[in-house]
Amino acid sequence: MKQVRRALIVKNELVRQCMGEILGTFILLLFGCAAAAQVKTSRETKGQYLSANIAFSVGVMAAMYLCKGVSGAQLNPAVSFGLCVMGKHQWWKLPLYTVFQTLGSFLGAATVYALYYDAIMDYTQGVLTVTGPHSTAHIFSTYPSNYLSIWNGFVDQVIGTAVLLVCVLALGDRRNWATPPEMEPVMVGLVIWAIGLCMGSNCGYPLNPARDIGPRVFTYLAGWGSEVFSAGNGWFWVPLVAPFLGALVGTALYYVFVEMHHPPLEQPVNEEALSWQQDAKAGCA
Repeated sequence: MKQVRRALIVKNELVRQCMGEILGTFILLLFGCAAAAQVKTSRETKGQYLSANIAFSVGVMAAMYLCKGVSGAQLNPAVSFGLCVMGKHQWWKLPLYTVFQTLGSFLGAATVYALYYDAIMDYTQGVLTVTGPHSTAHIFSTYPSNYLSIWNGFVDQVIGTAVLLVCVLALGDRRNWATPPEMEPVMVGLVIWAIGLCMGSNCGYPLNPARDIGPRVFTYLAGWGSEVFSAGNGWFWVPLVAPFLGALVGTALYYVFVEMHHPPLEQPVNEEALSWQQDAKAGCA
């Protein structure tokens, strides 16, 4: 067994980081989409909007505990982008993180589909639809409310993602009143919960391109068809684009209003020079 373990151990740091992001986004989507499936297929007899909101928040918390020490638990291409802008993440890793975050979300949606397959088929009578009274595509991806325009939905996602980035940056800023590292996943989960409670009615607060496009591609392949991309006047591109702009706004806000004004760090003590000065003073005495 020791030989097998040695053969399976991944030593490359980048590969370990990508594996961490896959597992993290997988758990995030598994918790959140499974809760949405339970609410929908039970006709809200086994949960409501609040329970799905809590499940997504706990999913974020669990995912961060799973992989924060390995990959940073970014779980979101918009968060990765914001950290790159702030100089806290390497730009060349951004495409890789995005791909593996999306893959994790795709696998999470596929697992929920397998878990609730019979329930979904019973609820829909075998007809998978994106809109209508028995629609189920929104179990996996987000769609706008009937009243929501594309422009207002875009603004919704910019504001929501900006709030997320401001809070994430504050929670991780060791020169601010940062949370203890072991409590950061709990606080980020609470931030997600608050955003869902305050900003979730327009379009389900995706805030995360990988969280939305991975399950959307899965539903396209699993039988919901091309309407997953055309519904809501072609809504699908909004959760792909707007969160990146929101991340840029959020990072700019935090930097301009908080981080750039931190006092400069004290210069490191030159022990050799300090010793020479002390010796000189002693000689004069």
